[in-house]
Amino acid sequence: MHLIDRYLPTYHFSETHARLVSAPPAAILAAVAAYRAETDWFFRVMIRLRESPARLVGRRDAGRAPFNLDAFTLLARNEGEIVHGLIGRFWRLDFGRAPVADGADFLAYDQGDAAKLALTFRTHPHSDGRTRLVTETRVACPSRSARWKFTPYWYGIRPVSGLLRRRTLAAVARDSERSACPARAATAAGSP
Repeated sequence: MHLIDRYLPTYHFSETHARLVSAPPAAILAAVAAYRAETDWFFRVMIRLRESPARLVGRRDAGRAPFNLDAFTLLARNEGEIVHGLIGRFWRLDFGRAPVADGADFLAYDQGDAAKLALTFRTHPHSDGRTRLVTETRVACPSRSARWKFTPYWYGIRPVSGLLRRRTLAAVARDSERSACPARAATAAGSP
């Protein structure tokens, strides 16, 4: 059983991506924890596009930081997996986020008009000695109304979301491989 199964065992939407990484699980999960999506130009452009309707109608708070992975709450972590959660009405201009303090708060939340999203990064040993890094996103919409509102949003964002997840996996792989083998990273970068 994976950690994500504790927080979102049943769901209506999901997306999974994977990549082989030449680093141990600890280095990979450290790179996941340190990763900042806003350093990726593509992420910044896509978030600006997503938030542009709210800006056009003056609904985005000028002092609020743009949406990024810091909006997620760490739900749980062990030696092979990290799970983050987010609750909201993502189809709304302002994302309709509900505050979530921790894993217990995420589990206890039961308002049917909001979707629950769990995002996990987990590692598995691969037969060739590398580590398979998997990212999975699950979304549960507890009411028919929430599913009806979330469905078109999901199909609109899913292609971009998938590309962002693959870019995240590539960045995490690069960073964890550098930290796991600094000499090899220096040689690849052209250092003596």
